Amino acid sequence: MSLTRRRTAAALLALPLALSTTPALAHGGGGRPRPRTLHIAGDSTAAQKYADAAPETGWGMALPFFLGRTLTVANHAVNGRSSKSFIDEGRLTALLEGVRPGDLVLIQFGHNDEKTEDPARGTDPYTTYQEYLRQYVKGARARRAEPVLITPVERRRFAEDGTARPTHGEYPAAMRALASEEGVTLLDVQALSLARWQELGPEGTEACFNWLEPGESPNYPDGKQDNTHFRPAGAVEVARTTARALLDQRVLTPRDLRRLDEPVPGSWITWPQT
Repeated sequence: MSLTRRRTAAALLALPLALSTTPALAHGGGGRPRPRTLHIAGDSTAAQKYADAAPETGWGMALPFFLGRTLTVANHAVNGRSSKSFIDEGRLTALLEGVRPGDLVLIQFGHNDEKTEDPARGTDPYTTYQEYLRQYVKGARARRAEPVLITPVERRRFAEDGTARPTHGEYPAAMRALASEEGVTLLDVQALSLARWQELGPEGTEACFNWLEPGESPNYPDGKQDNTHFRPAGAVEVARTTARALLDQRVLTPRDLRRLDEPVPGSWITWPQT
């Protein structure tokens, strides 16, 4: 056999092996999906809470209960931050340093952007709010990650007739418009949570929010009537809603998720020491 024929035969013998190994490499080796991280940029409704704030709970603390083993959460949400102050304090830069290709960047702001009397946090829905949100989108895409815009979760507010009322003004609509303009996946948690609070009603939602009787918690000896922040049950509700929305929008697949229709006890929540 000539040298040319021997080289051709060797190449043909190697071809099936090359074709069989390429898909495995695309999945991180061995056919296993590559681990990915969900990075949360947000405010106190999503943030990690500590022992001195219990039972107050951010929905980001409950999100891992609904994710499969190949997904992890990096919760960068911080109390009191707006889309503006999160960036001004260097928090977006710090978040993006840990972002890898294929990760998700979940972006939920609005509660503190509405505080327009505070120049450090307030934004205008259709100008500065959108301008700041674009920076999150651009930063995620620059790192080959997928940005996901999340309209701000609703507060607990009801009209006298028991109708759940929206509280975020034009901010959710401005985020929806930006998502359409930029081609970004949108999770409309504002609308979804408003509908859920309507289902539960004024009395049923008390167990979701940080409503406490005097003496019920040593952290709140005089009790608490907080219609913005969650107890474990509320954080689980919002985390489940977020996970389902990620599936509905085809950001995640069924194998990425778990327990969407199963009970998740509030007792699973833990608050580390500061």
